Amino acid sequence: MSDYYNDKLSSERLKRVYDIAPPRVRRYLDAEVDYIVQKVSPGDVVLELGCGYGRILPALARQAGWVIGIDTSLASLVLGQETLGGVSNCDLLCMDAVQLGFRDSVFDMVVCVQNGISAFHVNQRELIRESIRVTKRGGVVLFSSYSGKFWKNRLRWFELQSKVGLLGEIDYMKTGNGVIVCKDGFTATTVQPDEFVSMTKKLDVETRIVEVDESSLFCEIVRRPEK
Repeated sequence: MSDYYNDKLSSERLKRVYDIAPPRVRRYLDAEVDYIVQKVSPGDVVLELGCGYGRILPALARQAGWVIGIDTSLASLVLGQETLGGVSNCDLLCMDAVQLGFRDSVFDMVVCVQNGISAFHVNQRELIRESIRVTKRGGVVLFSSYSGKFWKNRLRWFELQSKVGLLGEIDYMKTGNGVIVCKDGFTATTVQPDEFVSMTKKLDVETRIVEVDESSLFCEIVRRPEK
């Protein structure tokens, strides 16, 4: 599925996904950013996993000391350079989120929004562990997925993407219960609260699940300070 985002849904095509978002979806997207930004302290070093074309990086950069966005799509990162414009405290890197090229305990915050934990189609436990590894003691890792309350709005948004040719035709026989399947092979899943808790319960962290705007489920992971 990572090839889908590299080959079919990157750069300008990815940007159009957000350009055609209906008002309720735009509210959901804004609510995610607002929730994250209010947790960033001045001077924080922040990493965004799956930054795409840099949609949320300017908002993070206005609050943080330094921001790094990573993605596996070079085309999206090239567009991201344009999106960032004159933002001076931000870097973009081509990197795999489960094999981060950073030393341990570098970042005050690591964020992965808009259901990236499912969209990456990687081992989610490894993704969480790697994110925690590069986070400082006392730092926070934020992963978001969709709230079940948002299902109708989410499905409508994906139907619009399919209609304009950004995604394949939706396979309604296989779509439901938080999963959207297209006939061209695209699949979008979700992570439930109990799954987030299960993936973090044996780690040296504190985990909290927060619903935001009746649209997002955030898994907030705080790496415990050293005793």
